Amino acid sequence: MDRKTFHATLRAMGSDFTMELIEQTNALLAPLVPSPDEALTTRDIAYGPHERHRFNLFRPAAGEPAPCLLFVHDGGFVMGDKGAPGAPFYNNVGAWAQGQGFVCAAMNYRLAPEVRWPAGRQDVIAMILHLAAHAAEYGIDPQRIYLMGHSAGATHVADVVAAPGEAAGRFAGAIMSSGFYDLSIAVRDPFKPQYYGADVADWSPMSPLPGLIASAVPCLFALCELDMAECHDQAKALADGWYAAKGALPVIFVQPGHNHISAARQIGSNVDSFGPILSAFVSAR
Repeated sequence: MDRKTFHATLRAMGSDFTMELIEQTNALLAPLVPSPDEALTTRDIAYGPHERHRFNLFRPAAGEPAPCLLFVHDGGFVMGDKGAPGAPFYNNVGAWAQGQGFVCAAMNYRLAPEVRWPAGRQDVIAMILHLAAHAAEYGIDPQRIYLMGHSAGATHVADVVAAPGEAAGRFAGAIMSSGFYDLSIAVRDPFKPQYYGADVADWSPMSPLPGLIASAVPCLFALCELDMAECHDQAKALADGWYAAKGALPVIFVQPGHNHISAARQIGSNVDSFGPILSAFVSAR
């Protein structure tokens, strides 16, 4: 499928975040994304004691220590997966990384309502420490571990950048796509209260925005032209707060012609506008 047809199809779907949008976008992209080289892929490696503390490791063909992209999936804090064998998503991110000469670790994490904030932050930190400890074994350059998350995953990444704890100095940069940064304006949909607490009147103290602004970690933020309205509101709050504190804007990439679901699931496809941005961010550091 050519880009013009692809984007025309996405635009016709609109931006309302519905099950129909999710299913149609998945069906559109599934045939377009690459599959990883399974000979260079190891699945379901444990990084902690919980059954969700598992990740898939995608290695490139080259043997020298390589940059590593730690990918944190979406799912509204209550669902989502790193990618089962044969599934298009998010094996596409691993396949793309292999083609770039990067290592990719696509992780699962504990989900609400079994756990609440800051469990996602804790799990990402545990994953970073695991990668750093096993860098030689996995073919990773420990000075070039990069975090990337989409939607809920981006929020977990933002929480780590804002308060890295034991992971401080263990990652070189962070990419956050369509995340939630200012919880004072977060929509109380059916999902977020399960993670932040339906019984909590004010989620503001859990916002990563102040810590993000204070951090010196290189960051790339992204959202989509056809993203849901809340993501545009969050990006504006991020930009306003950043500019007020620093007198400059954060680096924000708006993906033209993409929606909330296609944002990360396009990576590696022939309609991919995000992969080149990710590669440039990683390669520049």
